[in-house]
Amino acid sequence: MTGWSRRRWLAGTATAGLLAATRPVSATSQGGLPWYNWSGNQSSQPISRFAPGSEDELVQFLRTTNGAVRPVGAGHSFSPLVPTDGHLVVLDRMAGLLEHNSETVQATFAAGTRLGSCGALLDPIGQAMFNLPDIDRQTLAGATSTATHGTGIGFNTLSGYITGLRLVTATGEVLDIDAENNSALFDAARAGLGALGIVTQIRMQNRTPYRLKEQNWVERTETVLEHFDESARAHRHFEMFPLVHSDYALVLAIDETIEPINNPRPSPEEAAAFGQVMQSWLALPPGKRKPLINGLAEGIEPSEAVDVSHKILANVRNNRFNEMEYSVPIEAGAQCLREILATIERQAIDVVFPLEFRYIKGDDLWLSMFSGGDRAAISIHRAADFDYRPYFDAIEPIFWKYDGRPHWGKCHTLEHAALSSLYPRLADFINLRAELDPSGRFLNDHLRKIFGIAS
Repeated sequence: MTGWSRRRWLAGTATAGLLAATRPVSATSQGGLPWYNWSGNQSSQPISRFAPGSEDELVQFLRTTNGAVRPVGAGHSFSPLVPTDGHLVVLDRMAGLLEHNSETVQATFAAGTRLGSCGALLDPIGQAMFNLPDIDRQTLAGATSTATHGTGIGFNTLSGYITGLRLVTATGEVLDIDAENNSALFDAARAGLGALGIVTQIRMQNRTPYRLKEQNWVERTETVLEHFDESARAHRHFEMFPLVHSDYALVLAIDETIEPINNPRPSPEEAAAFGQVMQSWLALPPGKRKPLINGLAEGIEPSEAVDVSHKILANVRNNRFNEMEYSVPIEAGAQCLREILATIERQAIDVVFPLEFRYIKGDDLWLSMFSGGDRAAISIHRAADFDYRPYFDAIEPIFWKYDGRPHWGKCHTLEHAALSSLYPRLADFINLRAELDPSGRFLNDHLRKIFGIAS
């Protein structure tokens, strides 16, 4: 079997019917209708939805209304960051490239700009983003507010590339902040969870446009882990997707290139073929799948693609799932991954989604998963039409064992006491939040648990 890349995996899972569509989300600004996130695992019934078309409209809204407010981007957070019975502020209409500087290679976007649009907006002005996360439907404000990241030991989270942002507080005050103008608030707000105010503009540090070459192959999981540190430093981006109930992993390496663009997309026939393969996995009990999956993996040939950077780094994800992701110290990453794989096999957990394992550069953001040093990120996934909780409940304590920090936008069960020991600047963030929003207007039940605030 040839060309089984990450994109073909995604196409195949969709065709296999493993991932169900979620309930539709209404775009109306009137209250009384429920809101659901992308995967369907979070919902609420806000009293109103407001989609400002400008910063002035947002300021006026905040000054003339009362009650709780939560901002929402694309709804790609699997944790309960958004749900509210108050006002839901939708940023979809505040999108696009606002200004740019060719000398500094920086560009300012409206907060609701989708990541999938950034590349096409930047290319005509001679700029490109340094890195992107896997899913391209997220808004820039939503992704940076949760310190969402791509792959690569040499690259920060998206939040690390912010050079300035504009924040509207609960009282409608507009704050322009950067490293020189209120540096403490800047380090907090770059990953602010929507708890400090509503971000309306984000200025990003970029670079000149470039092409990337993606190479995919299959290799024994243990072999990849033995050389992971070396490989992560040898390639611009390097990650692995261990196949559960198997001895193998999909491996992805991405490097800059000047080769011509060559990026064929999976055909419907290829997607259907992979769907049939995965259906055959589900037909067997988990404990009996290893020979089948190993045999398939051993027959997969390498594949590659070349394209402009943003078309290689980010992908359209039509197959819906729920996700848990933790970061652990790099030196603990391999052993943590081994224990997760062993637990899935020992408990015969009925899951077909691969895991994801990669390194990300450390930073100094107060609530970043990677504050204080480089770390390994490990993700587990469950198809959206399956109950993810038994699987995630079995795996989450393993992350805790290795001092794991949860991704704020992914499923986790940690509350204030545990998070305080994992995030050294959490207390500073809580104090700053109280100064900016003393009435707690931007809080919901989930954030109160994170910040240790009584309901």
